[in-house]
Amino acid sequence: MTREPNTVQRMIARFPGGAVIAYVVFMLLLLAGTWNAIADILDRRADLAAAGEILDQMDGRNSPSRATGAATVVSGSPLLEGPTVTVAGASLLQRVTDAVTKAGGNILSSQVELQGVQSKAGYIGVIASCELDQPSLQKLLYDLEVGFPFLFVEQLVAQAPVASAHQEGRMRILLSVSGQWQGAK
Repeated sequence: MTREPNTVQRMIARFPGGAVIAYVVFMLLLLAGTWNAIADILDRRADLAAAGEILDQMDGRNSPSRATGAATVVSGSPLLEGPTVTVAGASLLQRVTDAVTKAGGNILSSQVELQGVQSKAGYIGVIASCELDQPSLQKLLYDLEVGFPFLFVEQLVAQAPVASAHQEGRMRILLSVSGQWQGAK
């Protein structure tokens, strides 16, 4: 009994180069699919590493100066320290002054509020008027709100600089910052 060749066998016999072309195209498709899968895995791995870096920074395990070029994280107690409310207010004022100076600004005036609205809850506030370049404002806010003690920017009022013909002016900023005092030990 003789068997007739099927359609595929007849096509291969008629066009032997077609089988080679089909094989090469099939292999290229498999390679492209493999390359796409590997590239997707590498992208996901990079996204995971970036998310881990952000999580480490938020947890305070990684210094933001290495990660983003911002000010360093201050370690210590999450509450304002000091044996008296006056000393705690002075340390809060010093922390705000240091942050403004680090950002390249200068303090024009400051006031410590020991008897503010939130003083019942143990909060101490500082109102500071300062001059600062506009690009440094983000650094200042980041430095104040990251790290220890926990500080809260209650109010921020910024006045746009008046540009002169020879140099660009600095912004005037009114900043209200508060922190919770741990009380006398």
